[in-house]
Formats: sequence, structure tokens, C-alpha cells
Amino acid sequence: MADSYDLIAIGSGPAGQRAAVQAATLGKRAAVTERSDTLGGVSAHSGTVPSKTLRAAIMELTGRAASASGASVHLNHDVTFEDLRVRTRQVMQHERDVIRDQLLRNHVTIINGSASFADPNTLEVRATDSTMRIRAERIVIAVGTRPARPPGVEFDEQTILDSDGILLLNHRPRNFTVVGAGVIGLEYASMAAAMGAHVTLVEKRARLLDFVDDELVEALQYHLRGLGMTLRLGEEVEAVSRVEQGVMTRLKSGKQIPSDIVLYAAGRQGATANLNLDLAGLEADRRGRIAVDAEYRTSQPHIFAAGDVIGFPSLAATSMEQGRLAALAAFGQPLRSMPDLLPYGIYTVPEISFVGRTERELTDAAVPYVVGFGRYRELCRGAIVGDDTGLLKLLVHADSRKLLGVHVFGTSATELVHLGQAVMASDMTVDYLVDAVFNVPTFSDAYKIAGLDAANRLNEIANGNGSLAAPVAP
Repeated sequence: MADSYDLIAIGSGPAGQRAAVQAATLGKRAAVTERSDTLGGVSAHSGTVPSKTLRAAIMELTGRAASASGASVHLNHDVTFEDLRVRTRQVMQHERDVIRDQLLRNHVTIINGSASFADPNTLEVRATDSTMRIRAERIVIAVGTRPARPPGVEFDEQTILDSDGILLLNHRPRNFTVVGAGVIGLEYASMAAAMGAHVTLVEKRARLLDFVDDELVEALQYHLRGLGMTLRLGEEVEAVSRVEQGVMTRLKSGKQIPSDIVLYAAGRQGATANLNLDLAGLEADRRGRIAVDAEYRTSQPHIFAAGDVIGFPSLAATSMEQGRLAALAAFGQPLRSMPDLLPYGIYTVPEISFVGRTERELTDAAVPYVVGFGRYRELCRGAIVGDDTGLLKLLVHADSRKLLGVHVFGTSATELVHLGQAVMASDMTVDYLVDAVFNVPTFSDAYKIAGLDAANRLNEIANGNGSLAAPVAP
């Protein structure tokens, strides 16, 4: 007879882990299945944790941390990929240990093996030397994604790679071509450039990151070129072939790009191909994603899906919350919907983070606003860490004085954005930032400068004659 649980999460990544723990917290019998030998899913194996650790190691070990703009004159060219992997493996193992401890501490059963549906309530779990069946009243699909591989490209995990294979490199490439300038492609392209490689980035769209504020994108492009990167925007790849000296990438425009390695960052595909969804009465779209309602419920009322497998925004942070909310909904518990104010972090060199609306969105919607800037060159903290190019940008409603968007470029951007997120969520005005006292020297003090800048612009509008009224920026 199959073991029975109140809830089973398929996958131990952020969504599955949080779903199982939440169910256990409600006093339910919960389990997670994991096809890999270790816990954590894509986030801990090849996504968020290793890629961000790799970036931090590159910044520190190569000397780039001394200057967030990439202008370090003491770049360490002796750092090997093995040096970077040692640091990355340490953090990955720590994260896996934390996940295992959290699951076991909450009495969640861990089942190793690849799970697929046998019927709507039964999963078949295949391990290396055994197969078992388990049943559940409720199931959360949290299998994550895998890199999408375009047809006709011969991936070999040595010279032509996807974003999973890049972590298996054993040498520093001198010439590096990245196809696809989404978040993943940009992050790895900027990391390679920070290590001293000559990087060519190919993107068929004419603009990078169309969901990011234009000014931050312009700043990023400027600094990427400063790292020696070549941007081929509005270009498409016609063919990639291995040659004696490495790889040749041929574009439809006729350009040829020789390099040691080509990384394809062509988006991600839901890892649902082997789930036998049809036996559960479910189906995925052509990208392997599963449709859900506002409570993360699929077309089968007792089956939920959460995390990257349901698509946008595909962030580790949102996946955690989706898994928790799915478990609450599964047991009829009261729950709030996912907050509208989600922070986005892009770990390029330098990094970008934002919350709220962009200038383009506000302009298109005819929303009156002013802009306030806090530039790192005005901060003692900026001078301390060697970043005089970063900036914090506030978009403030011209009538209500409330924050509409916070956009940060530079060192600690992904940390700094949360203060603005809290101000927006609390429905406070820019005057809170004007009146607040922040520690000095910190990057948070950029909020004070930006708030004063925005308040001055609002006062100019109120006076109607261009004269300034208090407050005045220092």
C-alpha cells in the first residue's frame, strides 16, 4: 500500500520547500520529492545561489570589488576557475544543509527520486535502484525550469554551453560570446568581462532589458562597454560551429565572431516533460509552464503549482512566497495575495535593482511626476568602496508626493532597494525621506539626498516661478 500524505511537493527548490514547511506548520503530514542527489532545486544547484556566489567571488578575488565601476587597476589575472568553484561549492553546500535542516526540523519527509503522476492523487517515484508509489490529498508542482536549447545547436558542455553548463567550466576563456541578453545572459556576460575576458553579447532585440528604467539601462550599457564588452544589438545568430581554435558564431548580418566559448542564454523551459501530466488531467504550454489561478491552483482543484514552472516573475524570492501561499490555499487557510510591490534584482557588474514603475510607464500613462537623484559620488560611503558612478533614482508623484518607483544602479543596489519598497508599501510620501536621519557613511543616505532633490523640484512646481523653498539639498 502506498504511503499517504496530506501534501506532497514535487521539487525541493524555494517553492516546494516553503509549501512543505507551511503544510507541516499547519500540523499536516508533508513530504517533498527531489530528483537530484541534493536538495535545493535549480536555485541551489545552478541558479540563484551559485551564480550570485560566483559573481561575488569574481568581484573579490580578481580585485573588482575595489571599484564597482570595474576600473580597478590591480586586476588579479591569476585567479582560476577552480578558485571560484571552491568558494561557490562552499556556499552551495551551506544552502543545502540549511534546507535539509529546515525540512527535517519541521518533520517534512524527504523522498529521493524522480516523481511523475500515476493518477491525479498518486505519484510514482523512481530512484536509482527502486520505484515506489506515494499518495497525497494535495500536491504542489514545484519542479522549476531548465535552460531552453534552440534546435540545431550542438551543445557539448565544453565550448557550446547553456547556463547550467557554464558552472562546469575548468578554465578562464579569453574570448567569450553570449547569445541572449536577458537577465541570465547579461549577468554571466558581465562576470566574464569583469574577469578580463573579451565578451561579445548578441541580442536580436534592439534594446536591453525593456522592463528596466531607460536611464539605468543606458548606465549599464556604458559600463559594460567600459569593461571591454562588445554589444551586438538587433543582431541574430545564423549558425554556431566548432572550429580548430574554438567556436565561430556567424550572424545573419554576415559578421563572424571567433571565441573560445559560446554561452546560449535563450530563456528557460518548465521542467515538466517527465511528469506525465496527462495522467493527472493536466497539461503544460509549449514552454513547459503550468497555468494557475490567483491561489496557485491548477485546473485540478487539489493540485497546485508554484515557482518558476508557472512563469513570470520567476524569482527565488517570489517562488518562496508562492509555495507558502499555495499550501495555505490547499488547506483553506486565509491568505493575502502576492504583494504588487515586488523588488527586482539583476546581478550584473554593476548591479541593478528596482521596485515600482519606470519613467516610460508613467509617461505613457500620463502620470505627473518628478525625479530625485542621490548619486554615489555625493556619498562618503561611495568613496570608501570606490564607487563614484552609482545612483539612486526616486520617481515621485507631483501631486500626492508619494513614491511611484525606486531605481538603483551600483554597489549594494539589491540591498538598498528594500528601504524604498517599505516606504512605498507604507504609503508614505517623499517627506519621510526628507525628514529621516540615516547612518553616515552608508548608501542609505542616498535616499536623503534623492528625497531632498525631489522635494526641491516639487517646491519649484508649487511656487510656479522657479524659486526654491525649503527643504534645500545640502
